Amino acid sequence: MRSIPSEEPYRFGGRGGELLATGAKALARLRRRSGNVFLYVLPRVAMRLYDSVIVMARHFSSSSDFEDKSRVGNFRVQDRAKDRVKDDKDNDQKLIQIVDGALADATRRSGKWLVCRPGCTQCCIGVFAINQLDARRLRLGLAELALREPERAERIRERASESVARLARDFPGDPVTGILGQGGDAAQRFSEFANDEPCPVLDPATGNCELYESRPMTCRVFGPPVRSEDGLGVCELCFQGASDKEIAACEMNPDPDDLESVLLENLEKDMGVRGDTIIAFVVAHAP
Repeated sequence: MRSIPSEEPYRFGGRGGELLATGAKALARLRRRSGNVFLYVLPRVAMRLYDSVIVMARHFSSSSDFEDKSRVGNFRVQDRAKDRVKDDKDNDQKLIQIVDGALADATRRSGKWLVCRPGCTQCCIGVFAINQLDARRLRLGLAELALREPERAERIRERASESVARLARDFPGDPVTGILGQGGDAAQRFSEFANDEPCPVLDPATGNCELYESRPMTCRVFGPPVRSEDGLGVCELCFQGASDKEIAACEMNPDPDDLESVLLENLEKDMGVRGDTIIAFVVAHAP
């Protein structure tokens, strides 16, 4: 005849372990109180009761272990996601440093040909597309400015809202989200869209950018020769009288490893928002 152990090794975790401990202790107390009568008069009842405790313990233990493992797995996934977001933010700062370094080098090589100066607004008139990385930097920059100079930040928001009100009717995309349309027709419409609209981040009194440290990549690389699908382009105010060879000698390569594309893909996946937009919509809708 099977005997009931006074102490069952607690092999089960969670609720199963607690149930087994309680059941084993109850059976042990019953055996001590009833002596041999318990074992010989009610052996089958006792063993069935004990077996039931074991079955229930295994059930709850496996369920608890599954829940615990799932919880740990979720925490690990969340931790990895947080680590990747932090890495992406660090890499975005690295990207900015790379681009700014390339700009400094191109400026040195360009010398007198590059006439960009504070107060020049040639590149601040007319809307242009920015990606979601640019949009995030603008939002962060505006939030930081709002902490230091809330009235100044509010003036930027007002200019952006006024710009959106002017542009929404003919916007070549979604006028609610500010996401630009895609495809040949949308691109053609955008090329003819709001080319005289001033950037809302431009201070109309000084001609300076009020979110300069957070400016989009297009703004950061404007001026020196930069290669695109259409060839080597420069600001029309710069390199006046320079030969093609002299312009090519000053070419700027802002992102040689294409780090921006990787960071942009990760950000759009995290945000669930894809597509380019314009500065006015980003600033007007910024929290």
